[in-house]
Amino acid sequence: MKSFAIRQIMLGLAVTGMVAGSIPLAAAQGASDAATTAAPAAASTAKPTKAERKEARKQARAKKNAELKKLEDAGYQPGQNDPNYPDKLQKAQKKAGIGTGASQ
Repeated sequence: MKSFAIRQIMLGLAVTGMVAGSIPLAAAQGASDAATTAAPAAASTAKPTKAERKEARKQARAKKNAELKKLEDAGYQPGQNDPNYPDKLQKAQKKAGIGTGASQ
């Protein structure tokens, strides 16, 4: 009896899954619209290659290091344990002309 009930439940779930799988989820676009918009959407969401990601990381690191160098030249000392940390950093940013302060 118990085995028969389990089989009926499993059969019911399988039929429901097959029926639900055959129903389209959304039909907002016609077939011709979907074919013309699918290619540009796929091209715009393509993942960058490993070489492109590596180059982007190199550029970001170079930009960060250049900004840090400008701040150090303006008098900021990043390794210093300073209770006036935000004030000195903002002062160096203003002097170097980099960004805006964190509190603004």
